[in-house]
Amino acid sequence: MQEDKIYEYAVIRLVPKVEREEFFNIGLVMFSKKEKFIRVEFYLCPDKFKLMHSKLDYEDVIQNLQSFQKIANGDKSGGPIALFEIPERFRWLTAVRSAVIQTSRPHPGKSKDLNITFDKLFEELVK
Repeated sequence: MQEDKIYEYAVIRLVPKVEREEFFNIGLVMFSKKEKFIRVEFYLCPDKFKLMHSKLDYEDVIQNLQSFQKIANGDKSGGPIALFEIPERFRWLTAVRSAVIQTSRPHPGKSKDLNITFDKLFEELVK
């Protein structure tokens, strides 16, 4: 019988106009220290993006999300933060910031299979 794995997750949000504090969910980051696990996925619907009446450029936002993913994955092209250990990368990604791409506060959970749980949360919270 598989043992429960403790994890934390945060929802990635797009905040088109930071001063208005309106946002919609566009991704998920999940982390488990004991399992040395971190995963980031995002989905930004182009049609929903167009409805925002924002001066943001879709491709710029996608590029920033890809950088977010590179940092999580420890990809050297993600810059110096990508070289941190997994827990530090997760904490950096989920730090409170006033930017167009933000995350919710981290939430804890337990799971027998982190990838299945990630997929379920992604479907519920993002898609």
